[in-house]
Amino acid sequence: MVTLTRAEGNWAGDLDLTRRSIALALAGGYAVAAYSADAETITTDSVGLITETVDIQTADRKIPGFLARPAAKGKHPVIFVNSEIFGVHEWVKDVCRRLAKAGYVALATDLFVRAGDPSKTADMKVVMDIVKATPGDQVTSDTAASLKYLAAQPFADMKKLGVTGFCWGGGATWLCCERFPEFKAGVAWYGPLKAGPYPRTPPIDLAKDLKAPVLGLYGGQDKGIPAADLDAMREALKAAGKTGSEIIVYPEAQHGFLADYRPSFNAEASKDAWGKMLAFFKAHGVA
Repeated sequence: MVTLTRAEGNWAGDLDLTRRSIALALAGGYAVAAYSADAETITTDSVGLITETVDIQTADRKIPGFLARPAAKGKHPVIFVNSEIFGVHEWVKDVCRRLAKAGYVALATDLFVRAGDPSKTADMKVVMDIVKATPGDQVTSDTAASLKYLAAQPFADMKKLGVTGFCWGGGATWLCCERFPEFKAGVAWYGPLKAGPYPRTPPIDLAKDLKAPVLGLYGGQDKGIPAADLDAMREALKAAGKTGSEIIVYPEAQHGFLADYRPSFNAEASKDAWGKMLAFFKAHGVA
């Protein structure tokens, strides 16, 4: 088992990638830089769902997004999904299918597309170069465009809108709830809270602007997001009079504990946290 030591996941050399594991990762559509040949990945089928790649019109161009939703007629609650730094790869798509199975319209927009595709490389420097070339203002603009796209869809109930995300996307989830009043609730999986390598405002700096409650799910063994950062966020929320948010720590879990394609996967923590996510959304009208 590899121990993750960075908020943004493993860097080159942390995982002993073989030619076989890289080939398997490429064949399966998983993030090469974090793939483990020993991982037992979860695959969610599309029975009862409609899944497709959609085009989202942004300020300067169309960008792709992966959409999964129930095939049943009518409007359904919506979850906007912020990916890891590895982009909208197969695991993120599977998460969208899992959410769709739970009754949600789930959209994961490719927010890195202008800079490249981080899922296709085993070089963490290349991955981080792509992420660093994706400024926060651009992400905010593309998120707004994604919400506009969703609002135009007859199957999307935008009165029941939530957001979730992982790693980089966990931080983006906090930021979504700080910047967009449309979101009713957010669930941030091991998202960095303070300044780091990403060209965006740290979520802790905007705690006073929080517009919807956030459930933060973190690993106690995550060296990149220490307990002090979580305590600081709790204090910032308290000082700003923001109630309803909660930060939960799984003592034995590492960074990336929901990612079943990586050695950091923790089945027990993942099962509990997934249930808490669905319950949090339901409690705040996103169901």
